[in-house]
Amino acid sequence: MIGNAENHPPKEIYFFGDPMCSWCWGFSPELKAISEAYGDQVPVTAIVGGLRAGNTKPMDDKSKDSIRHHWQEVQKATGQPFDFGFFERDGFVYDTEPACRAVVTMRTLKPVATLDYFEAIHEAFYAKNQDVTDGDVLGQLAEPFGFMAAEFKAAWDTPEIGNQTKVDFQVSQQLGVQGFPTLVLRDGEILRGLTQGYRPFDQLSPLIAQWIAEPPEMAQAAVDAQAG
Repeated sequence: MIGNAENHPPKEIYFFGDPMCSWCWGFSPELKAISEAYGDQVPVTAIVGGLRAGNTKPMDDKSKDSIRHHWQEVQKATGQPFDFGFFERDGFVYDTEPACRAVVTMRTLKPVATLDYFEAIHEAFYAKNQDVTDGDVLGQLAEPFGFMAAEFKAAWDTPEIGNQTKVDFQVSQQLGVQGFPTLVLRDGEILRGLTQGYRPFDQLSPLIAQWIAEPPEMAQAAVDAQAG
């Protein structure tokens, strides 16, 4: 679990993603729909996975072609907007750690705004071709959520936030999350995977509704059955 387990609600939906993951951007409307439909019953908590965290190598033509292909696939499957002018950049380092750290910053300072801020970073990067590896940009994106850009950037730049971001990466690895987006349902200490990869809301909604309605003993029985 993220943070102090004693402070967690009985049930929770974990969203594992990365603000510079194109399939997570494609999943953004589905995540919003999940939050709007079920957020008043179970919280949806974002955990950043660090898709390319710490990358230091500038993009070359081969990596641009690979990423462009992914963007085209996501756009075709989901209809989400992309600004392909991104690929005209020279020397861009696709390091997702700064954007991940910004999500953790918002989750720490104003938890209720985390998913909306996550989406704001998505939109800035994919649809508006902004450099979300830049702390100044990430600070500006926090302004609609009640922060001064410099105030947010100062928090983003602290060792405490950096360490918590690393904890997120570790949790993702320890749970065996191998792709983003991933949704995990938590009922007490029981974790159950819902989806790894993009799935539309209309497929996920009945599964979430059924899970919310389950008493704890049914969740444990389901886990026991899988183990057997």
